[in-house]
Amino acid sequence: MQDVFVTPFIGSRIGRPRQYLLSILSVCLVSAVCFLFSSYIGVEVVAFVLLLTLSLIAMFFDILPVLLTALLSALIWDYFFLLPRYNLQVGNTEDRILLSMYFVIAMVNAVLTYKIRQIEKIARQKEEKAKTLKLYNTLLNSLSHEFRTPIATIIGATDNLLEQPERLTRDDSRKLLTEISVASLRLNRHVENLLNMSRLESGFIQPKKDWQDVHEMILSVLHQLEEPLTGRRVIVSIRDGLPPARLDYGLMEQVLYNLLHNAALYTPPGTPVFISATRFAGELILIVEDDGPGFPDNEIARVFDKFYRLANSRIGGAGLGLSIVKGFVEAHNGSIELTNRASGGACFIISIPGCFSRETEAVKKLSYQLSVS
Repeated sequence: MQDVFVTPFIGSRIGRPRQYLLSILSVCLVSAVCFLFSSYIGVEVVAFVLLLTLSLIAMFFDILPVLLTALLSALIWDYFFLLPRYNLQVGNTEDRILLSMYFVIAMVNAVLTYKIRQIEKIARQKEEKAKTLKLYNTLLNSLSHEFRTPIATIIGATDNLLEQPERLTRDDSRKLLTEISVASLRLNRHVENLLNMSRLESGFIQPKKDWQDVHEMILSVLHQLEEPLTGRRVIVSIRDGLPPARLDYGLMEQVLYNLLHNAALYTPPGTPVFISATRFAGELILIVEDDGPGFPDNEIARVFDKFYRLANSRIGGAGLGLSIVKGFVEAHNGSIELTNRASGGACFIISIPGCFSRETEAVKKLSYQLSVS
């Protein structure tokens, strides 16, 4: 778990020896500045300044360096500021009381500040644990439903095929086999989404880029989604002369698959889907649009979050598809933006920079010429 104070700042990044060194240097530096102005400020002001410095140190460092700093600041205050100066002996009873009170206050201040940090750390850990449990429950609930449905379909269809084959006509058998095929593909898609999300979470995705024909990639995805897109017009617009782009074919194919599959699932039957690909300012621009209801404006910022589903959605899903899309696009150093079309429907705009590099194209041509010669 992350510490609410330590992690963003110094403590978790600096070892204990350096914490001791920085604590001592901080107190010595502040004491030196106070000593330069000692003729203008009293010993009480110096004490307050040193206590403030100690409080700041206690916010960032562990308890032992802070306690050492508290002891050091008391000795410095006594040696350089209390009369008689340059002597650890205290001249009168009042100064002895002041020094004792300073030392006690410094120690209590250091301990209390550290305790506050620990309490906030525990509170943060509890909050993170609650979020993790909520995410875990969301994942289990979603997956239990998403996996149970296709599995039940497969079991039911196979039982019918095995138990009463003589009563089934050829059309009935074909229908049951189609149900098994569709359920198997759905189950496979859920497994692939989980594996892809695991790859994204682990940070092990390294795009294997090669020159790809964007038009062929789009047609391949449309062929895979031929059944879900049945009854829809799919309008593909490819810029004339669009050159091959350096992409990871598998990752970008999955990006387009998820976007088009979502369009098929969440928009009314018979509505068209639009796909376009063009080149702008050296970037590959892919746009996927639909004529569906679009997204609520207050939920657009969250649709790419893991396991997030729209509140009014009636169609099942684990909430991983768009999160994977964003992860795969960002693996190409690209970006994806979601807007609602003025005429209705959603519009996903993908920008992939550097995939039309002139230098890379020149190297490719040179390599080809050398291989031919």
